[in-house]
Amino acid sequence: MKVLILNGSPRVGGNTSVAVEELVKTFQEENVETEVVRVGNENIRGCIACGSCGATGKCVFDDAVNEIAEKFKEADGLIVASPVYYASANATLIACLDRLFYSSHFDKSMKVGASVVVARRGGCSATFDELNKYFTISNMPIAPSQYWNSVHGREKGEAQRDLEGLQTMRVLARNMSFLMKSIALGKEKFGMPKQEEHAWTHFISE
Repeated sequence: MKVLILNGSPRVGGNTSVAVEELVKTFQEENVETEVVRVGNENIRGCIACGSCGATGKCVFDDAVNEIAEKFKEADGLIVASPVYYASANATLIACLDRLFYSSHFDKSMKVGASVVVARRGGCSATFDELNKYFTISNMPIAPSQYWNSVHGREKGEAQRDLEGLQTMRVLARNMSFLMKSIALGKEKFGMPKQEEHAWTHFISE
């Protein structure tokens, strides 16, 4: 089992990293491999809706997004972690996720997803919901925890004092490990769920 973790914070060793490190430590205890990729300090522009990826299966901007896509393809699960800016995720991370999910055409079904958000005080729930939408549009089950996956802290290292938040990270990692392993066994015994051809509709009448 392998989990890819995208750290959307531009700060090295900040509070988002504290949450990620707690996840990594617990995954190691569960014998799940992890790879952490920092995207918050990358120069990643947003999607321009050029449609090039429809033919090539990768983004026309050949940067970190295409590299992450290859790692995502091989992973059993994806965690997206972000600081909260104005009740939203880091803009660089959102640009990365928009392009990553839209341009990569491999089947993401039954890869397990989870989002983690870090804030001084408010905006966690809105950011948590924002990030989870990438999973639910991609047939990816979302791993649960004992609370919404948020950790609190402002100054560097303050998140270490959020004992409930760190416990929530540990529970998330254990639940995600169980879910990935269970899905792997389910695939062996039952196969994947039947997939229908996508019925593309819109609301413009003739």
